[in-house]
Amino acid sequence: MTTVTLIGSRLATASEEFVYRGEASGCDGCPYRDQCLNLTEGVRYRITDVRESGQVLDCAVHDSGVKAVEVEPAPIKANVSAKGAYAGSSATLEGPCPYTGCPSHEYCEPAGASFDEEYRIDEIVGDPPHDYCGLDRDLTLVELAPPEERSGR
Repeated sequence: MTTVTLIGSRLATASEEFVYRGEASGCDGCPYRDQCLNLTEGVRYRITDVRESGQVLDCAVHDSGVKAVEVEPAPIKANVSAKGAYAGSSATLEGPCPYTGCPSHEYCEPAGASFDEEYRIDEIVGDPPHDYCGLDRDLTLVELAPPEERSGR
């Protein structure tokens, strides 16, 4: 489902992805806060369209102002246990990894996903980008379905 929100004009590019982190201190008293703060905190979004006809609005957080964009929850690429991983199955992340220099780290601890949540696998992407897992985990790279919008989250 597409939602219209406001985002920093430098970030307003179709297909750009971001994780919504919630209200910033500069949002206090802003007349546009209802249009900006309308997403679910912690969810990864993809910009599907930039409203080019809209004006750039002043913003205390974004120095170049904000623009109206259409967004939708985005899938998340992640490494999960290879055992039992197939499209349509459920999976959880394996847990934190201290090896931040590993080429798979961004997939073992993906932005917009939680270790204590279960996800549906939309697609098996294939082998993870690392040659060797420092935690000796047998992983596969998948695309997780976007989390369902939840009230109160």
